[in-house]
Amino acid sequence: MSKNTITEPKVVIIGAGSLFFGRQAIWQMIHSPYLNKGTLALVDTDEERLSKLLALAGKVIEAEGSNLKVEGSTNRRDVLKGADFVVLSFANDTVKYRGIDCEVSEKYGIRMCSGDTIGPGGIFRTMRELPVILECVDDIRELCPEAWVINYINPSAVHGIALGRYAPELKSFALCDGLHMPHAKMRYLLRSGVIQNEDEYTKEVEDRFDFRISGVNHFTWLLKAEYDGKDIAPLIAESIRVKAATETDGGDTGAKAVFNDAIGYELYKVFGYVPTCIAHTKEYVRYWQGLGKLEDAIPPLSIWETEERYKRHDEMWQQIDEYLDGTLPISNYMKEFGPDHATDIIENIAGGLGKSYYINTTNNGAVTNMNDDSFLELCCKITTEGIERHPVGEMPRGIRGMQELVLDTHVLTVEAVLEKSYDKLRRAMMTDPLVNSIADADAIIKEIVDREKDALPAFLRQ
Repeated sequence: MSKNTITEPKVVIIGAGSLFFGRQAIWQMIHSPYLNKGTLALVDTDEERLSKLLALAGKVIEAEGSNLKVEGSTNRRDVLKGADFVVLSFANDTVKYRGIDCEVSEKYGIRMCSGDTIGPGGIFRTMRELPVILECVDDIRELCPEAWVINYINPSAVHGIALGRYAPELKSFALCDGLHMPHAKMRYLLRSGVIQNEDEYTKEVEDRFDFRISGVNHFTWLLKAEYDGKDIAPLIAESIRVKAATETDGGDTGAKAVFNDAIGYELYKVFGYVPTCIAHTKEYVRYWQGLGKLEDAIPPLSIWETEERYKRHDEMWQQIDEYLDGTLPISNYMKEFGPDHATDIIENIAGGLGKSYYINTTNNGAVTNMNDDSFLELCCKITTEGIERHPVGEMPRGIRGMQELVLDTHVLTVEAVLEKSYDKLRRAMMTDPLVNSIADADAIIKEIVDREKDALPAFLRQ
């Protein structure tokens, strides 16, 4: 076996009941010739959900004639030994608690359309999830210290920073699926008009496109877009402007989707660069918080919708039930789903494929005017040997200043958990770009702690 490949990889998913990853992971592990000789270990504390995912995996394996081995447990320690990859993909009743975070924050003048990365929502989601992540890391250190640890839990950058600080000896990075390659690169070529359809996206076309994105996760910007040496960023921005001209708050009514093109083009006009994750980026800036004295053409942010998300999750579980009871033929499963960003990267590492993907990791010189320890979303080549960052260049003034403020908030949030420090939590809130009042911030902290005390660490409950 080459040291640059893993012929029978063991992939452990902690939080297999995560509907935005668990189903796709089963698809990829069966589909990929680099993974389907290995083992998929599913872990979830909800025994009913775990049993459904295990049954689904078993049915698909049988239908496809796959040699993939599947394990499952409600206790991660049962399956961690021998793992080559551990994916963290769990959440503590996230729909309920994000709803509380957004409701309380709105009461005190902070509008969040997602509430899972920045603002009080991001800070308190870290308070709920990070202590459990650290418990997982303790077990990984003991049982599979050579494994790659991949954080897929928002706020992804915050938890990635924490992994690096708490367990620097482990190989780890953090992920978000927004810049899944090569789809992201192809999407911008389509927007620019350089290609008219996906069939035109070839390796030759890809190599002619110098495409550079960076920033803190969910706050990334298209910093370079040159095709055959020609700057096509204005063409991409123009396509956003054209879509914005007909955009309304109808159609997809999800708060993360409303007025994204209009907001994206407005930010491009101000800063000269296209934001690449507008559904989240609009929550990082204060312009659509409804604080202005004059009416804006773009209304204040819509608030994240709890009941709609519950409905969406119920529909996903219903689909799984229909596969299991035969209402939907199991033969359709491999047609319905597709690859995921995390499992694509796992396949790439295990197979020694030498591809590059966007991950969240330390800067180490990729962005030349930001600190080496800045935790950024960067295009990297990832192998069994480690991470090689592709150069980005400078982060533009204005955007860089906002990046640093977000990073300071993230780091203070991590330190609050690692040091069990209420003072650091409060400092993170006061640093956060959405907070405008000390008194309001203190009230938000008190009310969220009161309403979420069962899910928060002891140092906050006290």
